[in-house]
Amino acid sequence: MAIVSSGPQGQDRRGAAPAAAAPVAARGRLVDPAAAAEELQAPVLREDTLRPRRLADYIGQSELKQVLGIAVEATRARDEALDHVLLYGPPGLGKTTMALVLAEELGVRCRITSAPALERPRDIVGLLVNLQPRELLFIDEIHRLNRVAEELLYPAMEDFRLDLMVGKGSTARTRSLPIAPFTLVGATTRAGALSSPLRDRFGLIQRLEFYGLEDLQAIVLRAAGLLDVRLDGEAALEVARRCRGTPRIANRLLRRVRDVASVQGRERVTAELVHEALSLHRVDGRGLDAHDRRLLTLMLEAYGGGPVGLETLAAGLGEDPATLEAVVEPYLLQQGLLQRTPRGRLLTAAGRAHLECP
Repeated sequence: MAIVSSGPQGQDRRGAAPAAAAPVAARGRLVDPAAAAEELQAPVLREDTLRPRRLADYIGQSELKQVLGIAVEATRARDEALDHVLLYGPPGLGKTTMALVLAEELGVRCRITSAPALERPRDIVGLLVNLQPRELLFIDEIHRLNRVAEELLYPAMEDFRLDLMVGKGSTARTRSLPIAPFTLVGATTRAGALSSPLRDRFGLIQRLEFYGLEDLQAIVLRAAGLLDVRLDGEAALEVARRCRGTPRIANRLLRRVRDVASVQGRERVTAELVHEALSLHRVDGRGLDAHDRRLLTLMLEAYGGGPVGLETLAAGLGEDPATLEAVVEPYLLQQGLLQRTPRGRLLTAAGRAHLECP
């Protein structure tokens, strides 16, 4: 199975990371689920070295694997293109990885691009006309497709044809161009932002969930083997506790632990070493980093735990309100450390307790 990343004009760059394929981690936060700059380095995605290649190697997401495994087996038996697949959920949970796994299982090539790279009609036309039968086209951030690109995709997804306008004015006419049967795999963190006509054309719509500790521990142990890091079970569990339910963060934390072990000449990584290494990066036992604790501390010390408005908090932290709301708050809300109320943000009892015993 070959991986092809496509640039803005639809040209192929084998092994290259797609332009703007995913947002880069904000301000270099170690626990940001978006891909960090070092993980998007050309010519090969750094995290590709840790990606599973087959469904059997993919840890977690059992319901998703079962649904897609049945679809793949049935598709191979009929010798057809797989139904179009929409994968949605928070960043870092393995949407791109699953697209590559599907291509591997089907024995076809996967072409990778992102919606921001498809600005002009010729960008997406160039991709579609060059697809071979049953190939996968992976579009990241598909909710950001513009209207023209979406309308080109409708007949391509339904009838495997492109409807192109030829000529101008009174001489303009529509020309239909057949294309090879293919599978569109769309990935998004905002399924609700997709238009209904586009969403309705996907035959398989699946959500990726946050991972449990047991699955994350297994992912860390697998990655440690690939990175040639000797890691015991307790150490893997310590990494798993700090990664916010996200494999991408787990792999990133493991690399930082490996760095400390290498510098100290440690042959085996223990739970104590994990704690020491991640404390250097100010990631605590619950996965909170300095940004998270600054917000909670400000709320407690300056505003008595709230309620306090977002704009006020942003001014006190020197942060952009949109960044605070989209990047810092979600995990604190998920963990029950913070509440949004009509009167503003409120520090919970669990948030106060965490500041006392991080």
